[in-house]
Amino acid sequence: MPDNRLDTVPLLTIARAVEKLIAEHRPDTLFTHHCGDVNIDHRRIHEAVLAATRPQLGQLVRTLLFFEVASSTEWQTPGSAPVFAPNWFVDISATLDRKLRALDAYAAELRPWPHPRSRRGVEHLAHWRGATIGAEAAEAFVLGRQLS
Repeated sequence: MPDNRLDTVPLLTIARAVEKLIAEHRPDTLFTHHCGDVNIDHRRIHEAVLAATRPQLGQLVRTLLFFEVASSTEWQTPGSAPVFAPNWFVDISATLDRKLRALDAYAAELRPWPHPRSRRGVEHLAHWRGATIGAEAAEAFVLGRQLS
């Protein structure tokens, strides 16, 4: 699909692609972008995931978690979209170094410090999210839905 132009693709087309992946991989939990991201592709994927995971009979996905993206989620202006207010945290203290090494594969998209999408910015965010729950590092999410 076209990068940074998902607003030109019908939502139904994107949702069907998500549905196909759900049928193929059969997840019970999905992670997707927070709806308040500045990036249009992130918002469209969020919408498509919601459409593809409607809580109806036979739905495999029981938990939806929305994540933040450095330099996209926090750049939304007040009142323009819902604020990212995390209510689900995962302690990543033991795996933060691994996460940062994996981020190196994304080097073409990284920016120099003090940009939030720098390696150092991502590390600081992990430490901040950890500090909010009494851990060395954490990932923060907004729980969108959890069905028991």
